[in-house]
Amino acid sequence: MKEDTILDVRGLSVRFRGQGREVAALRDVSFSIGRGRTLALVGESGSGKSVTSLALMGLLPPNGKIAAGTIGYRQRDGRILEVTKLTAAEKRRLRGVQMSMIFQEPMSSLNPLFTIGDQIGEMLFLHEKMEGAARRKRTIEMLELVEIPEAGKRMDSYPHELSGGMRQRVMIAMAMICKPSLLIADEPTTALDVTIQAQILDLMRQLQKDLGMSILFITHDMGVVAEMADDVAVMYAGGVVEQASVDALFKDTRHPYTQGLLNSIPGPWRKRGERLIPIPGSVPPLTDLPDGCAFAPRCSHAQQRCREPVTLDRKASDHFAACILESVGVS
Repeated sequence: MKEDTILDVRGLSVRFRGQGREVAALRDVSFSIGRGRTLALVGESGSGKSVTSLALMGLLPPNGKIAAGTIGYRQRDGRILEVTKLTAAEKRRLRGVQMSMIFQEPMSSLNPLFTIGDQIGEMLFLHEKMEGAARRKRTIEMLELVEIPEAGKRMDSYPHELSGGMRQRVMIAMAMICKPSLLIADEPTTALDVTIQAQILDLMRQLQKDLGMSILFITHDMGVVAEMADDVAVMYAGGVVEQASVDALFKDTRHPYTQGLLNSIPGPWRKRGERLIPIPGSVPPLTDLPDGCAFAPRCSHAQQRCREPVTLDRKASDHFAACILESVGVS
């Protein structure tokens, strides 16, 4: 694990039990995040992004398990923890203090029966045993930091009394209150309109700059990737198919799936007037993955040898692609 790396995931595989059998939800997923950097985990729904985040946080449901792989996390004192070997109690101590998460839909994550001040302040009580006036003062400071107006009054509001953008700011405040070194953001702007989304992204970048934290940003939006990320890992059907710096990925796309994502949405990487081209078909069910490359049935470049297993080629450079083609380009 490199000295400037805060999270190093190697060969992570996750399986779920159901209807008398096990299904592989993640297969041999590997990536790392540098200190103070943002890695975007991108792909369509069903690609395994959220399962990855839950595995990192130790929040897999009872029918899920980590079947293989390692998750190395560098603590603030420099020591490296192997997350997969921690007890449930040790994982709880790690969550919120050193690793924290923003979920996709704040209304399903916030308790409607408690004020936002109580819910944010609970993090301080659980992890720092802070109570009374000190806890209230720190909570107000955090609400001000995420730019919630009249924070002293707003902390006594209930979730339903806030707009969607304000609820998402509360979720960010809750995740950041103990100043974690790593923030996992699972599509935090998906349910917001474009203006509010831009404000939330600006806020996250500013908090990252102020606190020096690393971010794992999960999204399906390549426009957000271009705006937020330093590095990118593209996921498809439970595996990583391409990994590179954000500049390298947009300049020299090496996997047809990544090219398909870029071709299907508007963005600065496209030629003016160029028409959008949707990716045909859909992500295959995990119970019925094709042999070899999982993307081959949807790929216009597919060849007979795509039926054979293919993995990320990590030999040549820092730009890896699980494809027999050296480069497919984005034009």
